[in-house]
Amino acid sequence: MAPVPKRKSQRAPPIDQLIKPAIGIIVALMGYHIMKGVSVSIPRIDTGDELALREVFFGEGPYSKDYAVLCHSDADPDLPISSVFLDSFSEGSAPVDYVLLDCDYVLPSSGKSIAKRFKLDTSVFPTIFVSGKSMTPKQIPQKHLKTGTMLTKVLRKMLLPSALKIDSTRTLKQKCLDKDYCAVLLKGSGTVEARVKNAVTNLVTDYPGVQIASVDSTSNYLANLEEVLLDLSEYEEDRHRLVMFKKVSGSAVTPEDIGDEDEDEETPNKAPPQDSGRLITSVAVYESGQSFSTNNLADFIQNVQSGKIKAKKLSTLPSLKTRTKKVNAKIIAKRQKLAARKKQERESKQKGSAGGGAFGSTDSTNDSKADRKAERDRRRREHHAKNNVKPKTPEEIKAQEAARRKRMEEEAAKWNMMPEDLDDLAGDGVEESESFFEDFEDEDSEEIVDMDESATDDDEDILDLD
Repeated sequence: MAPVPKRKSQRAPPIDQLIKPAIGIIVALMGYHIMKGVSVSIPRIDTGDELALREVFFGEGPYSKDYAVLCHSDADPDLPISSVFLDSFSEGSAPVDYVLLDCDYVLPSSGKSIAKRFKLDTSVFPTIFVSGKSMTPKQIPQKHLKTGTMLTKVLRKMLLPSALKIDSTRTLKQKCLDKDYCAVLLKGSGTVEARVKNAVTNLVTDYPGVQIASVDSTSNYLANLEEVLLDLSEYEEDRHRLVMFKKVSGSAVTPEDIGDEDEDEETPNKAPPQDSGRLITSVAVYESGQSFSTNNLADFIQNVQSGKIKAKKLSTLPSLKTRTKKVNAKIIAKRQKLAARKKQERESKQKGSAGGGAFGSTDSTNDSKADRKAERDRRRREHHAKNNVKPKTPEEIKAQEAARRKRMEEEAAKWNMMPEDLDDLAGDGVEESESFFEDFEDEDSEEIVDMDESATDDDEDILDLD
């Protein structure tokens, strides 16, 4: 058998042969991005134009747009533009205008640079912020600046109308309950069907005066609402529910919550809350039998706004808490107990209306304070009309009160134990009384001593017997 020839091992090429191709690839990529930045026309904001700056920062101007701004120095115009910014600009799906701005420019009015004025972290590269009609300058976090697609996604999320996701009690209170109207979708599953999602998205666009929000009911629940509001159906998996809050009075924002803002000319002044006091709200429930279509949801919102559907006033503000099996069982038990109590009240009222009493009603019909007060007022009016009793004038009431006080003073004088001639015998009477009490104390002390001595003698006798 012929021997198997040994395979010759191939040796790796030397490193110097790999360096040149790698350098060529890097140079080609850099040249591509540089030429790409040169080919596109991204406008640059003139820092000397104050009106243009106010348009970009606050949306004050005829255009009223939103802007994605890349901090790009005027001192080095040959500095390449960020590829992330260029890719997002080329995609063009974000509802913003892309512009360049020198963030190191010092504003004459405040003496601060744009970066310091709006608290931009220039150590983050690229430094990109969003501003305009929707918001004051807000920097994009670095975790969203890895690719142009990620930048476009966060821009769309920030600027396009969408439902508010409620994940804390603070968000619920400040961004939902503090609004005039807030519709909350209680999702019965983690994923929402496309038809329901489209209907909610249409509501966000069609009703800008109503805050549209959502709560994941699989992991959270609205405390002080689900266990006391029987009109709201119980939680079931894969079944969505909807409630709408209507603010009655008060505000969740206090003057201390406004924050310490720089009082510069570029910043619009924040007005204090017009309605102060404890926040009070009411709630209306969307019927569980109706489908979550755009038309049905729109009719429900319109009826709540117009007052055709009356919202029930809540004594306690709802809060967001975690849902567990144990908590869910407690909620069901509370609802059942409340339903049984209300059923018993209805039955007692029906029995009371069927029966009768001396005044045409039983005690069950007069169980409230208002009913009892109304009955007393009715009897008082009948008594006054029967006996021709006229209401007293304020002068008569005042004279009657004076006579009552005088009579009380006379009765109090009868119970006075001091002698009537106290004024004539002021000095002697006091001395006599003091000596009298002194003699009384001496006599008592002597008697007490005698009793103690006799008791001592008795004790000694007993000891002698032993």
